[in-house]
Amino acid sequence: MKPSSSLSNDQKLKICHHKAANPSIKQSTLANWAMQEFKLSKVPTQGTISNILAKRQQYESMDSTELTSKRQRAVKHPELDNVLANWVLQCQTRRVALSGNLIKEKARQFARQLELGERTPEFSNGWLAKFNILHGFKAQKSYGESGSADLDAIDRNMPTIKEKHGSHKMEPLIIGHAQRPRAFNRKSGVQLGFYYRSNAKAWMTGLIFREWLQKMDQQMQDANRKVLLLLDNAPSHVVSDLPLTNVQVFLFPANTTSKIQPMDAGIIAAFKRQYRRFQLQDAIDRDEQQKADIYKVDQLIAMKWAKAAWNDISSKTIANCFKHTGLFERETQKNEVGSEEQDIENELKDAINQLPISRPMSVHELINPEEEQQVAHEEISDEDLIKLSSSQDQEEEEDGEVMDENPPMSTKEKLNVLHSCISFLDLSNPNHVIAHKVLRNIQFEIRTIEKKQTTLDRYFCKEY
Repeated sequence: MKPSSSLSNDQKLKICHHKAANPSIKQSTLANWAMQEFKLSKVPTQGTISNILAKRQQYESMDSTELTSKRQRAVKHPELDNVLANWVLQCQTRRVALSGNLIKEKARQFARQLELGERTPEFSNGWLAKFNILHGFKAQKSYGESGSADLDAIDRNMPTIKEKHGSHKMEPLIIGHAQRPRAFNRKSGVQLGFYYRSNAKAWMTGLIFREWLQKMDQQMQDANRKVLLLLDNAPSHVVSDLPLTNVQVFLFPANTTSKIQPMDAGIIAAFKRQYRRFQLQDAIDRDEQQKADIYKVDQLIAMKWAKAAWNDISSKTIANCFKHTGLFERETQKNEVGSEEQDIENELKDAINQLPISRPMSVHELINPEEEQQVAHEEISDEDLIKLSSSQDQEEEEDGEVMDENPPMSTKEKLNVLHSCISFLDLSNPNHVIAHKVLRNIQFEIRTIEKKQTTLDRYFCKEY
């Protein structure tokens, strides 16, 4: 095979991961490694390597389809491709025996429903082979019980788990209805700092899940860690055929999740408490400003709250929730809310009482609304699969509302506001001492950024 001179997106991502695993490596050495690793015809330039490393987040946000080609070679019929791939994954969950002819016939059915007309491809064996390669599907077969595990199997693997302290939290994956809601101001989720995907129903699909799982496996490779991932048996949780090296997946049997799943043992509740705290604090602010709708919030703000809420959950809270399941430690655990969570509950009670509500709900009702008690684990219909795929090009939510934004503040205005806050503090109050340190740190950050910007402006304004 003739050596290539260009790199695929997947190879570029591997270069980023090699750099992450070897932080001290020089870019020239990294370029030589890339030439040997990918059998390139020439060594990539230093500028090429630098550009690749700068775009790591962009490559990591790509799905498996985008990573397969050197130049974002578009799938001819993306809606058909997505709906068919999600259907195959759903069949794997149900352990349906799939033949190549069955997949081709289902593709023809979806093509008619999508009204492709003259654009309908010929569903040949070559088409089927390309479809399977694109999504990592191996030769179709009957899927047995390898996708699920009983509790005895989990027990047998417990001794191999070295770390159970919950110190590593994955970046939250957020799924919305539109690729670029109006609140995003024409930016993408990755540009705003989020791991974000979308479809018409804002559902987790098999394709999105596989992308997330492969990303997690790569992160564990970079960190040189082996992990066990415990999951419920949702239809989208399909792991067949995935070449995972550092993540081992166990799917809980039906009707056991609420008893032994750490997420149900308190982690989800802890997240909701943190999120509701942001929401109630914002509602109190809006009430004081005499806003008409004190609970109004756009998608971007809600996403920021969700990300901050997840980051605020301590490793201690997560470790305690694992203990409550009894999977790791067999002694009886007291099912008590930790001191951290109790403090947040007290804050929520105080916030509820500050709002203009005649009959306030309890904290339990606030974080466990009735509509959230129904877990959607039913099979996705063909009609819904088509709806999920048809939203891939949606740019904005038609009815999405954007919160009124305050005009951007100058550096001087920011520092003046901080100075006013600092002058208000009473340093004999321990809580005010903590706030004083935080505000001073923010002051320092703003001044440092301003100093760097001033230096750059002076450099580029030099007269030669």
